[in-house]
Amino acid sequence: MATIIDQLEQRRAEARLGGGQRRIDAQHEKGKLTARERVELLLDPGSFEEFDMFVSHRCTEFGMEANHVPGDGVITGWGTINGRQVYVFSQDFTVFGGSLSETHAEKICKVMDMAMKNGAPVIGLNDVLGHGWLRCLVLGSGDRFGGALARRCRAGMNTVG
Repeated sequence: MATIIDQLEQRRAEARLGGGQRRIDAQHEKGKLTARERVELLLDPGSFEEFDMFVSHRCTEFGMEANHVPGDGVITGWGTINGRQVYVFSQDFTVFGGSLSETHAEKICKVMDMAMKNGAPVIGLNDVLGHGWLRCLVLGSGDRFGGALARRCRAGMNTVG
């Protein structure tokens, strides 16, 4: 049993690195926080419960089948701010520049659906290159991204930028 738990903790540690230590260091050199650091700073200490930490993209084009990163470039879950429940997603620039894929979009839609079901706010933290639109459309996640936009409208979500 200890071996299985050790393996799970190893997988979690790898997932927490996102795109890797080199990319995390590059974020810090630019004076930017990582996606995970932004979530930790936003939420009450110890309150974050992450969803789908090990989900990865399903793309097989452009050599992507050899490049799987746990979490697929977005951290999703819920936590509290001043004791009040909120749902959160934070796009991770260290993974494919934060660009969207089908599973990335599905994770965002899932957290939005859960927030609407529970009557809690959603906070999205974006840090992307912008080329995600191409990855989104070429790799077949356009309908998922459209779903995220539709959810934003139904939930009355605003963008602060």
